[in-house]
Amino acid sequence: MVLISGTGSAMEALAVACTRRELAADVAAVIADRDCLGLKVAAKRGIPAFTIEPAHYPAREDWKEALIECVGGFRPQVVVLAGFMRVLAPPFVDAYAGRLINLHPSLLPAFPGAHAVRDALDAGVKVTGTTIHFVDHEVDHGPILLQEAVRVQAGDTVQSLHTRIKNVEHRLLPKACRLILEHKVKLHRGITHVEP
Repeated sequence: MVLISGTGSAMEALAVACTRRELAADVAAVIADRDCLGLKVAAKRGIPAFTIEPAHYPAREDWKEALIECVGGFRPQVVVLAGFMRVLAPPFVDAYAGRLINLHPSLLPAFPGAHAVRDALDAGVKVTGTTIHFVDHEVDHGPILLQEAVRVQAGDTVQSLHTRIKNVEHRLLPKACRLILEHKVKLHRGITHVEP
């Protein structure tokens, strides 16, 4: 199960890995919080896709309930937040503890938030990267599953740097899902232990 808000490039990379059987799983469904390009990508791949937009519900609690119900209907083994730009309710996070992961375009805990790539460039760092982490009740927080550095190049723009970061994310995401599906990850007191 993949939750998106944008282009769906990470979701597509995961779907490709599943098709190639690099990962013994399938993307069960895609849920977006708005109309976005990723929904069209999912449709082209024959993946069930849904839009659960907060504006279509009378209250935020109603939206949260609709999201929980839709995701729960698929009984996913792993839930991936791939550019999903919403904070999830604690009951949702708790329901998928140890199976709910987020992709973030920095080496957390550096540069949390919605503008991580821009913030890294503004700070003048020479190295940034990507983090795949388990989601907890804080934003861009939680036990880190995988990280990889990406060098900042002279003349980088937000777009050029983000493109290189996404390339790394697309390679790491199937590996992260495989670790969870094969029960090779243990969480203990907020620390991730990966078995060989």
